[in-house]
Amino acid sequence: MSLLESLRFTRGDTVIHNLDPRVKFLMTLVFFSVSVLFLEIIPLFVVFIVQIPLVFIAEVFDEWFKSIKGAGFIALFIFVTNMISFYYFRSGDITWDLVEYSIALTMRFIVLVTSFSLFFITTSPDKLSLALEKAHIPYEFNFAFITAIRFVPVLADEAQTIMDAQRSRGLELDKGNFLTRIKNYIPILLPLIINSIRRSLELAEAMESRAFGATEDRTNLYELKMNNLDYIVLIISIGLLIIAFYSKLYLPSFPSLLGTGPVFS
Repeated sequence: MSLLESLRFTRGDTVIHNLDPRVKFLMTLVFFSVSVLFLEIIPLFVVFIVQIPLVFIAEVFDEWFKSIKGAGFIALFIFVTNMISFYYFRSGDITWDLVEYSIALTMRFIVLVTSFSLFFITTSPDKLSLALEKAHIPYEFNFAFITAIRFVPVLADEAQTIMDAQRSRGLELDKGNFLTRIKNYIPILLPLIINSIRRSLELAEAMESRAFGATEDRTNLYELKMNNLDYIVLIISIGLLIIAFYSKLYLPSFPSLLGTGPVFS
């Protein structure tokens, strides 16, 4: 459930929180593009290191660390799966290049989790909704997306509460083989699904009572306005993206860190 903490907005009055959501989204897309563009450890590690000061500036280290901790199992799964597939498809021949490739894929996943968690943790759903409206996204899709972001952390908390309640009744979730553990989670999923359906019906009734969709001419209490800092961050983000593409197309590839010899054959 810790990975879902990356979708929970944390209020703050920092420079990162006060950035225009459109600028923050572009900055996130730059991190995403660079992580997809390169598949070497060095540039991915640089992108990861660049994001760490932003986490401290936003004062959301604890929330970010929870999301990274929750992604740790998936990152380990990515690394192990790649190593096993390389071992079987290459007839048991594993080289340091393949190990480095697996580490790079794992690092790419961590970079993506960091960038998107930083965006959602520091961006208010209300401001994100205004940004989507400015991008001319239909309000129905906009509302569905924002509602999902709001309720995913709520469902995570509710799931944790149900798990604690079932453990207090003697349900052992962490014992037994893989199939037994899956079976033990059935008492968790059923009440969670029922509560989710009940909450969706309550939301539908609330929307209907407020005449949702009765008019297309909607107004907002606040309007998004970019300041000088937003333009500076925008220019820096675009510049970094241009440098990344130039490095990929015209500069030599990054050297291998682990060597090219075989690990074992």
